[in-house]
Amino acid sequence: MDLFVLFLKTILFRPYVFVFLAAFLFSAVQLIGWSRAWRFWLISWATAFLCEFSSTRTGIPFGWYFYNGSTVGQELYFSNVPFMDSISFSFLLYAAYCVALCLRLPIDSPSSPTPPSILPLRFDLHARTSWSVFWLTAFLFGFIDMVIDPVALRGDRWFLGKIYYYPDPGIHFGVPIANYIGWAVVGLISLAIYFPLERRLPALSLPPSVAPRLLLGVGLYYGVLAFNLGVTFWIGEPFMGFSGTLMHLPILALLILRLTVGQRSYFSP
Repeated sequence: MDLFVLFLKTILFRPYVFVFLAAFLFSAVQLIGWSRAWRFWLISWATAFLCEFSSTRTGIPFGWYFYNGSTVGQELYFSNVPFMDSISFSFLLYAAYCVALCLRLPIDSPSSPTPPSILPLRFDLHARTSWSVFWLTAFLFGFIDMVIDPVALRGDRWFLGKIYYYPDPGIHFGVPIANYIGWAVVGLISLAIYFPLERRLPALSLPPSVAPRLLLGVGLYYGVLAFNLGVTFWIGEPFMGFSGTLMHLPILALLILRLTVGQRSYFSP
């Protein structure tokens, strides 16, 4: 009962995290179904938790950092790791996966003479579990953290709170580069476990184009990005905010170009 009450307190304490989690579950079920969605969540959450558990004790893979326990009793912890932190990896990895799929899935020729506003993407099994999607997803996963972690490190200036610190602050707004490498490692491990399962699960029954369903996950990626950039500007860090915005604009431009113009020669497998 105490654990259940603490879980409810966590939801009330971190409602924005659970809004993003609900958006992940809805969009993932629409695209890959419940059986794949819960496997994706469990694998990515467990991987993230074990990596955080390890890094706060050995420095691997994120480098050395520590949770200060300032919110113990206010939100749920597993060992020394806040539950909300480790579950964030799951929906962010899925969102990055959707962006990568939009850039890498094969484009089918429109069936009508009038081109659609969004070109049809085929959810090909080989393409969606390819090496290119594997590496691109891990990159996009670590790349979004280059906006999230700097503002999270300043959590004492907004409603996150000061929950962790780096004993040796890094060069990227106080965040060590090892942290971003660690995020990519979490993504690579998670996908290395999930992709073989994906190939063995029963085939999905989906419409010819999955672009509309993929855009739910893409919306989650850019929704999280917008949320963190908004907080960055709100706490009075314009240079950090503009830096994060400019970093992500080229990928957004490529994504729009791919979905509307269809640059097969650059992005298609």
